[in-house]
Amino acid sequence: MSTAQQRRAYAGPALFSYGFRPFFFSGAIWAALSVPLWIWSLMGGPAIAGHRDWHIHEMLFGVLPAIVAGFLTTAVPNWTGRMPVIGGKLAALWSLWLAGRLAMLTEVFIGPVAVWIDAAFTIVFALVIWREVLSGKNWRNLPICLLTSLLAGANIAFHLDTALGLQGLGWRMALAAATGMLALIGGRITPSFTTNWLRQRSVTPLPTPFNTLDKVAVVGAAVAALAWTAFPDQPVVGLLLLAAGVVNLARMSRWRGQKTTAEPLLTILHISYAWLAIGLILLGASVLTPLVPLAAGVHALSAGAIGVTCLAVMCRATRGHTGRPLTADKATIGIFVAINLAALLRVAAPFAAEFQPGLLVLAALCWSLAYGGFAIAYGPMLTRPRK
Repeated sequence: MSTAQQRRAYAGPALFSYGFRPFFFSGAIWAALSVPLWIWSLMGGPAIAGHRDWHIHEMLFGVLPAIVAGFLTTAVPNWTGRMPVIGGKLAALWSLWLAGRLAMLTEVFIGPVAVWIDAAFTIVFALVIWREVLSGKNWRNLPICLLTSLLAGANIAFHLDTALGLQGLGWRMALAAATGMLALIGGRITPSFTTNWLRQRSVTPLPTPFNTLDKVAVVGAAVAALAWTAFPDQPVVGLLLLAAGVVNLARMSRWRGQKTTAEPLLTILHISYAWLAIGLILLGASVLTPLVPLAAGVHALSAGAIGVTCLAVMCRATRGHTGRPLTADKATIGIFVAINLAALLRVAAPFAAEFQPGLLVLAALCWSLAYGGFAIAYGPMLTRPRK
């Protein structure tokens, strides 16, 4: 039975008929709620363990893994031809993610056991991806397995940071894993979707096919991010990050993004990749000069590259897999505007001195509007059967 036939034979709740459904929906809700919860805690509301650390953790190990899980549990069966993770197995995997969020939210009450509950999801998810890719002999996507494993290891390192004095190694590892995923997957789907769209309209020239520059860009981004993970203060690492950012800008300049402005659902993929390149450049500059705050580079990658890419992929995948046209409606355009404003404001805030608190609040508001807007606009598509 083919993957498509297996999906059609599924007769359970629509929410668990595809991996993207529960993970995109709940990931968006958690992204929209967790930032206000964190700010409320900082302002004297109910205590959340670690305050700042909780916020970092839930962005990198709560929201990001949910979106990655939604994408990969949907895409990997198409890559391998194996039975998709749906129904009860998908519900169990999603429940493990949900348990992690509840555990981290109540860590102040349940103590160290929260760490094990939280770490379980990223570990199990990485093992699922390894099993599917290896069983399907889909060797091309072994790097994806390595990156999901790096994310799982990063989560463990994050929890061990205080005890072992790792000085932020865990969250840097997570950013490195995300950088590798964005360079690899974003660099695969963006020119591919653009090529198909331009061909349908007989527009030339088409994006440059994958070549040596693409390989250098992907490897360069991964190596630079990993080097920064291990040696965040070394000038040579700053130079590597700058070079990787410039190479990735050159890479995306060959994808004809300027020809896609008639379709925001496609243009946003080019914008999200630009955030990746800009993030690498700002991060490199922060290593080399105190004029560029570390927070600017970190948030160009997190709020910018990760935040924008996740929403871009979520909107496109949801529309495609639920039978909607691959075109952005007004709600989708509003979501894209809000998330880019959130990223711009968050990157600008460290440069703004006395205006920083206000910019941070505005950035948080735009972030929650973007992800909350997705949950509201796309929730019915995700929870109801395909049209």
